[in-house]
Amino acid sequence: MQPEIAVTGLGLVTPAGHSAEANWAALCEGRSLAAADPELAGLPTDFSCRVLGFDARRELGPSLARRVDPFIQFALVAARRAVADAALDTSAWQAERVGVILGVGTNSLGGYLTEFGHLVAGNPERVSPLALPRSVPNMAAGEVAIDLGARGPNFTTSSACASGATAIGVARDLLRSGSCDIVLAGGSESPGSRIAAACFSRMRALSRRRERPELASRPFDAARDGFVLGEGAAVLVLERLATARARRAPVLALLRGYGAGSDAYHPIAPHPDGDGVARVLRAALEDAGCRPRDIGHVNAHGTSTRMNDAAEAAALVRVFGDDMPPVTASKGVIGHALGAAGAIQAAYTVLALRHGTVPPTANFEVQDGPHKVDVVAGLPRPTAADTAVSCSFGFGGQNAVLLFTAP
Repeated sequence: MQPEIAVTGLGLVTPAGHSAEANWAALCEGRSLAAADPELAGLPTDFSCRVLGFDARRELGPSLARRVDPFIQFALVAARRAVADAALDTSAWQAERVGVILGVGTNSLGGYLTEFGHLVAGNPERVSPLALPRSVPNMAAGEVAIDLGARGPNFTTSSACASGATAIGVARDLLRSGSCDIVLAGGSESPGSRIAAACFSRMRALSRRRERPELASRPFDAARDGFVLGEGAAVLVLERLATARARRAPVLALLRGYGAGSDAYHPIAPHPDGDGVARVLRAALEDAGCRPRDIGHVNAHGTSTRMNDAAEAAALVRVFGDDMPPVTASKGVIGHALGAAGAIQAAYTVLALRHGTVPPTANFEVQDGPHKVDVVAGLPRPTAADTAVSCSFGFGGQNAVLLFTAP
């Protein structure tokens, strides 16, 4: 028998707010937070979902805020809040048994533009000595460990837009193996630079609904035309259930299942039949000892791109059939935070189970294609179900699914 893994705390910094309460309220409102983005002015897609009202100097102090890039700032704040939510005392924990595993899909491309500018201008002496340590992906986990004094396993997972979900799955395995007693797991990303937006735009992956950006992100809707860049971080505190109970910790949910696999099909496009996604979904169900009819809702990857939504819908129909659960897609509200998306969705899935409610999918009106799923739209949908899955898929056909149950 494998030990049960408990979620005992979570921290969120997203376009929907900097606390679990603010995020939940925005999700249930079901309104997209996309807006014009001055940083992207003049590009074919000049809007995004930004984290607003975030004061890194106030949260972290001027020295630390200056030393690290935004994706690390978000991770630090989310981790601090997750630890506080879990009622952990960092001065008393066994630091060598505390791991930090964070998913990051890319590094801070925006920061590099400034440094490349110095090189192009023939001024290498002006390149910041902090350019690398403040921007490489592993430093999100590294800085969190330094900040909190966590001396256990520490690394970054990078599986594109599945990175945050992969980090949580790997953290689960570290706890099951006995390598750690506590793991801070999640993801962080701040991809809203001009170079990132230009690259995604050239791939025709971004919505170009410039006249009404608040209507741009519309997962599973027939009128979808691409995703909206988001950003943010989510960190979950994971412990073995027996450990959590021994210290009388709050148990928010149980992480019962994890499935991971590859489409092995195409660098960018998903398998059109959702073959890899279906296999990973079934793997998560089997890992948890659950049947399709046990699942109370799905937090879908739901990017609002034509191919991805169609492939995901096909996979959901293949796996669930007549037992199709309600489906929600939070990217309709907060956009696509890339490497952090899976971690943010995991946190939202835990919140949905705790509230007994499935949040609506922003901007959804009508589905297209042959595979129809039960998309929650308009208003939140109450549910008595105690089990849900969160789906994350990325470039390279890298797929991950997490299965949570109420405690």
